Amino acid sequence: MEIWLLNHLSTFVLFLLICGGAVFFAVSGCLLVRRRLPRVADGTYNEMIGVVLGMYAAIYGIILAFVVVSEWESLSTAEANVAAEASQTAEVLRECAAFPPEQQRRVSAAMGTYVHAVVDKQWPLMREGKPDPGLTNSEITDLYSAYQEYEPHGASEEAYYEQSVATLADIATARRSRLAQAGQELPILLTVLVYGGALVMLPLTFLYGIESLRAQLMFITSVAALIGVSLLLVLTLDHPFAGALSVSPEPFKEGVLAQFWR
Repeated sequence: MEIWLLNHLSTFVLFLLICGGAVFFAVSGCLLVRRRLPRVADGTYNEMIGVVLGMYAAIYGIILAFVVVSEWESLSTAEANVAAEASQTAEVLRECAAFPPEQQRRVSAAMGTYVHAVVDKQWPLMREGKPDPGLTNSEITDLYSAYQEYEPHGASEEAYYEQSVATLADIATARRSRLAQAGQELPILLTVLVYGGALVMLPLTFLYGIESLRAQLMFITSVAALIGVSLLLVLTLDHPFAGALSVSPEPFKEGVLAQFWR
């Protein structure tokens, strides 16, 4: 459900749904509590609620901060990993220039097939949170075969051959990391804490009475908006390859690799 929302709704629409929903819930609950429990507006329970609200807000804030920082680091790691994989792919193409034309064509053809498989076949499934390693297994095998079936001649070719084989291993490692990151999501316990915590936090603010209705609505609305934005941030960062903030496949279309997209 989360991935579907990220891929089919813009960030602005999600903002309206999540933040608007939180504010609407908060305002409606505040008005209902003031109507049913008039003593709340007099601040009768403020001393007790203030302590509970402060403790809960501190704990919930720490949890949110931990989740957001962790997800942001995961997104940054995914972007860096994709950039590294694309750079290593381009490096193999540069290194194969030291080989005879026939070997260069074979390596280039195999690499072009791999790049297209990553972007055209694998990426759409990664956006859906369903990475399929099998879609590029044969392409990786063909890349290795292009080197395994070639015998380098001379010290120069042997040096470039060894370097290229090492780079291929790096590409395979980056590929595994990319697929693993595409399937990552927030653990269920943290999900319950983040979203369930918001459902507890907002009602607590209803019980903190302020004589002025306008002042209390401003207080309730600001808290609800802050929680709503935090939940939106958690949602958008939870899946590195889905939504508006998703990792782009553009590194596989730039530089030396641009030749495969002409």
